[in-house]
Amino acid sequence: LLDITKIIEGWIDEYNPDVVYTHCAGDVNVDHCITYRSVLVATRPTSNCQVRELYSFEVPSSTEWAFQTVSPTFHPNTFVNITKTIDRKIRALEAYESEIRTFPHPRSPKILMSAANRWGSVISVEYAEAFQLIRSVKGLD
Repeated sequence: LLDITKIIEGWIDEYNPDVVYTHCAGDVNVDHCITYRSVLVATRPTSNCQVRELYSFEVPSSTEWAFQTVSPTFHPNTFVNITKTIDRKIRALEAYESEIRTFPHPRSPKILMSAANRWGSVISVEYAEAFQLIRSVKGLD
């Protein structure tokens, strides 16, 4: 965990992000859980950390396959309208040949569109991406 945290800290120092996105801590994939913990440590709100917002995201066939039995579970509270870019998202995922699957797998284009459509219905748009705000630090600048 410490080795991975140091790598992430190096990236944060190099790229100086204001916002960081990471896996859900309750994913079924152990590497996702380790990544989440490392990112959480690397972005802790110390006086020299420039990261102001930390979000987690869901990963199809990892987040939901934990069946909300691994804590903390994914509870999205931030949504982004992706109606104008959903086709680009699907094309990008299809290029990731080692991870894309055929229907009815959660990583199939059809199911990814359905998931985005479901999250869109939460905020009254056609397609949305869901995130969970883990931490927001404002007013330090």
